[in-house]
Amino acid sequence: CLPSVRKGSKLSLKQIDKAYRDQSRSATPTKRPNDPDATADFQRLTTSYEILRDVSSRAVFDAHLRSIREKAFRASLFDGKRRKLASDLEERERAAAAPQFDPAELAARKEKMVAAELQQELASIPVPQRRRKSLWERDGRDYDSVQLTKLFERFGMVEDVVIRSRGSKKKGSAIVVMSSKDAAVAATQTMSGDISNPLLVVPLRASSSASNARHAEPVVPKHDDIIGAGFRDYEESILKKLEKAKEKDGAT
Repeated sequence: CLPSVRKGSKLSLKQIDKAYRDQSRSATPTKRPNDPDATADFQRLTTSYEILRDVSSRAVFDAHLRSIREKAFRASLFDGKRRKLASDLEERERAAAAPQFDPAELAARKEKMVAAELQQELASIPVPQRRRKSLWERDGRDYDSVQLTKLFERFGMVEDVVIRSRGSKKKGSAIVVMSSKDAAVAATQTMSGDISNPLLVVPLRASSSASNARHAEPVVPKHDDIIGAGFRDYEESILKKLEKAKEKDGAT
């Protein structure tokens, strides 16, 4: 057939005549006796030639083609908007289906997760490794659970503080449970307490050995395992007083 409508509308009459002659030679039904579509194809070629050759018919046909093209263009724009609307709708539906959490709720959940992880970590550390015994003389400044908690919190979280009372007016002691073994070790290495009445901090001995402590010679912890005062003379003074107190307890 002749050039397409868009391309054919730009051809001159001379170009249209030449194109028709070239194509009609091979499109004539006499040269395609076995083709059932030969007559219809030749008729379409002839009709196209007549429309393009006639100025008025060609103008009408061109207007019709422009209308088709504009309609197709508008349809493509509509399809694009429709696709965007459909995409926006799907996005809103996905957002609505997704779980919505309040920021405060998220913070609470995170706090619970951290607490659970901490509890799990604490459970894996034997409690005796996190306990420390704190000793002091009562002739100086005395200590309560609040003061001891503040002192030991420098090294980590304090789980519990138990003031031990044996009726002694000269000696005070407490059991401090830290949140981790590292915190307990740090407290043993650096604790000093109040300078007027320094603390002696040692690892807590097992209860089985405590029953024999009254009949055994007092054991003085190694210097590396003790948190004493910042001054050696304070430390030696405390140890001597503790030994004397133990000897008195053993004699009664």
